[in-house]
Amino acid sequence: MRIGELSTRTGASPRSLRYYEEQGLLTSSRSDAGQRHYPDAAVQRVSLIRQLFDAGMSSRVIATVLPCVDVPGDLAVAEETFTAMMRERDRIDADVAHLIETRDALDVLIRANSRHRAELSTAPEPTVRSA
Repeated sequence: MRIGELSTRTGASPRSLRYYEEQGLLTSSRSDAGQRHYPDAAVQRVSLIRQLFDAGMSSRVIATVLPCVDVPGDLAVAEETFTAMMRERDRIDADVAHLIETRDALDVLIRANSRHRAELSTAPEPTVRSA
């Protein structure tokens, strides 16, 4: 399939797909006219790449992890990618913990604001004196 079709099927822009290729995350063949052609399996690969980017991984880390998918039977690759995946999982766990702390702090502010709004809505209107 050509880049436009892959873009449509995955929701990734053609620019993103070209970037994935530049970073070594995705490969294509070229027609005689120089057009990129991707195998059907590229749809699943792009989905995985986007999911890893969404999780906050850099293209460098993704490039380290993807060989586990490409060469599943190689023990050395499996060991290297395992280490990278565990490091990224720990980073994501820390991000989640930080987000929970931030949400909890926001909940405190929301409760305080709710009380303040309730007090304001029950307070008597100030009287205006005429001069």
